[in-house]
Amino acid sequence: MVDERRTHTDYKFVIRDLTLFYGEKRILNSLDLSVRRNEILGIIGPANSGKSTFLRTLNRMIDLTPLVRAEGEALLDGVNVLGNVDVHFLRRRVGIVFALPLPLPLSIFDNVAYGPRRHRSVQRGELPDLVERSLQAAFLWDEVKDRLHEPAMNLSGGQQQRLCIARTLAVQPEVILFDEPCSGLDPISTARVEDAMRVLKEQYTLILVTNLVAQASRVSDRTAFFLSGDLVEVDETEQMFRKPSDQRTDDYIAGRFG
Repeated sequence: MVDERRTHTDYKFVIRDLTLFYGEKRILNSLDLSVRRNEILGIIGPANSGKSTFLRTLNRMIDLTPLVRAEGEALLDGVNVLGNVDVHFLRRRVGIVFALPLPLPLSIFDNVAYGPRRHRSVQRGELPDLVERSLQAAFLWDEVKDRLHEPAMNLSGGQQQRLCIARTLAVQPEVILFDEPCSGLDPISTARVEDAMRVLKEQYTLILVTNLVAQASRVSDRTAFFLSGDLVEVDETEQMFRKPSDQRTDDYIAGRFG
């Protein structure tokens, strides 16, 4: 769904007629959706609606799942990422943060430096500054600046999730996909992750799949409602939560199902 009043340069992603199959089963049904630059697009919906599958399509993580086939287009700056693209480079441009934080069995510093070292994207002498900037952007620096060489596994769950955000930021992506990043976190840790998201959208485009409807209402600029592989509607978050255009959206937001 592209707002014709905007130019195509306003959009980071434009998805057209995206259909995804697992074997013969349809998972996503002819989705049309645009993602504006420097916005937080929230995606809500009950389980098995295709939300996480949609995220994994955007950076080709679906390639790791056997029997999956995608049709249609997912245009990143006008280039179809479902076509013949360098997948490794795509995943640098479109990073993902998963629901379960998975720090590497390394120090805090080495977790953040891992990607830049692997891709040789910065000089060795630049790493300390990059690590610091990434941890600051993830709202974690003040808590770990005196512990950088301790094992990352010593961090709390909420800190580990913010470390994973910092690790994603260190490879300097353009889009960050969040797949239910706060599902296992306490309210204080959740608030810190949300604070980071609000700041990050100044430099990045964010797509947030969340099972916390209230979280979408707090941090998303626009919200999309998925149901059984269909995109039911997408609108400005304030408008959707005040007066959705589809009764199914209203029922889901009100907790009448899901």
